[in-house]
Formats: sequence, C-alpha cells, structure tokens
Amino acid sequence: MNDQLRTLLAANGVNVYVGLAQGFVITFTNGLKVYLSGDTGWTHEMDSILKNVGVNLVVINIGDSFTTGPPEAAFAVSLIQPAAVIPSHANEVATTGGNVNSGTRTEQFINLVSELRLSQFNDVRDRFIPPRTVQAYVPRSGITMEFDSDAQCVSGCP
Repeated sequence: MNDQLRTLLAANGVNVYVGLAQGFVITFTNGLKVYLSGDTGWTHEMDSILKNVGVNLVVINIGDSFTTGPPEAAFAVSLIQPAAVIPSHANEVATTGGNVNSGTRTEQFINLVSELRLSQFNDVRDRFIPPRTVQAYVPRSGITMEFDSDAQCVSGCP
C-alpha cells in the first residue's frame, strides 16, 4: 500500500490492520479435539497443529475477507489432516433447504476438500495403504451437530 492510499484511508477512519493470526484448540470431555481457526488467514502454525497437538475436527473460516478463502482453507486442512471439517463465516447464503447452493464459496471449499487424499501414517506404510479423505459437514441454522471422539457425526448431520 502506498503512502497516498494509507493517508486517504486513515483520513476516513479506515483501519487496515486486521490483528494477529489466531486459532484455538479445544479438547472436549469425550476426547474430541477441535481446531477453531478464528478470523485469520493461513499461517505456518497450522502445520504445527498436526505435529504437536493433532485434532480430529476443524472449524475453519472460508469468507476470503481477512480470513482464508476456499483454496487457502483447503490447503490448511491438508496440513492439519483432520477426519472432518466444518466451513464457517462464508459471508454468503451458503445453503437453501439444507442443500449447498451452487457457485458459492462453500461449494468450492467442499469440492476442494473432497479432492484431498491424506496419508495415513506419513511414512513408508503410506505406499501400501490407501489415502483417506476428509468429511465436510455444512452447518445449518437451528441444527446442532454432535461428534464422537473420532469426529464421526453422531447427530444432526445430513
């Protein structure tokens, strides 16, 4: 950003600082570990979640304004390697009647995640064991989703 634009924005009360990257890992009493991305873009620390913590479920923002967009969020999922993912903060009407709307960021994210093939062990065993996929669950207004310790949906998921 050049100085002229910075001055113009400041004169109109526009702040372009979006804060530090953030995210949280929550462990539930049933053993489920969930990473909540917060309003952030992709960060290198997302890779360390797999190496140091390991999570089963990721709730990741895909809105593309001061947060990850669908491609960046799918990349983060490929690094974190959860069993399941819930897209959030899409900043759009993502569903109608419980179905994902065509042409939305939510649809793009789900398509990208469905193409991921994650290794099982990250070592030589992966040559002999088929890769696994990540299940994407779309949140729906007024419906609570429940997951077991392995991030398998046990209630409220389509």
